[in-house]
Amino acid sequence: MIYQKVFKRPLDIFVASILFLILSPVFILLSIALFVHHSGHPFFYQWRPGLNGKCFKIIKFKTMSDEVDEDGILLSDDKRLGTFGKMIRKASLDEIPQLINVIRGDMSLVGPRPLLREYLGLYSPTQAKRHRVRPGVTGWAQVNGRNAITWEKKFDFDVWYVENLTFLLDFQILVKTFFNVITGKGVTQHGHVSVGKFQGQGSNTRKLEVRLKS
Repeated sequence: MIYQKVFKRPLDIFVASILFLILSPVFILLSIALFVHHSGHPFFYQWRPGLNGKCFKIIKFKTMSDEVDEDGILLSDDKRLGTFGKMIRKASLDEIPQLINVIRGDMSLVGPRPLLREYLGLYSPTQAKRHRVRPGVTGWAQVNGRNAITWEKKFDFDVWYVENLTFLLDFQILVKTFFNVITGKGVTQHGHVSVGKFQGQGSNTRKLEVRLKS
């Protein structure tokens, strides 16, 4: 508890700043390459729920095109994710800009991943506990299957993390993340280029009352 309240945030700022400096050449090169590849739009921005459900704008490198069909509707993810985008995702390079979110205080290096805002009303009361801490660039669910596990298992890991948060656990997750990134473990879910959408818990779903702030 002391670690979470006193030390976690300063460590996030320090480590994220060092990592951003180290990765700045990659950040600059990818920004230029994606600027050209996506006609002047190298970054992807999206509102995501953070600590206590307060929404923030997440920053990622853009890996999918904006191609639409004849009706003006976006094509499926697999059709918009080209070879270059797949390479960036496999190496988790699209996550580098989130270090800016960490430095700004929107996110932590370690925590439950920030999911879509539309999921807020689908969580069970237990699953909603994932918003008691800042969302992370990586997390316990990411090093235990990432996108290759079910939503229910992922939320179980998230809640367990919130209830067992320690410095040693964060350190363990960061080390495991490093090796998972190298191997590309758990990047995709079967049948999807990333992960299928969360559909809620059916008849057992209870509405989560969270004030959206954007």
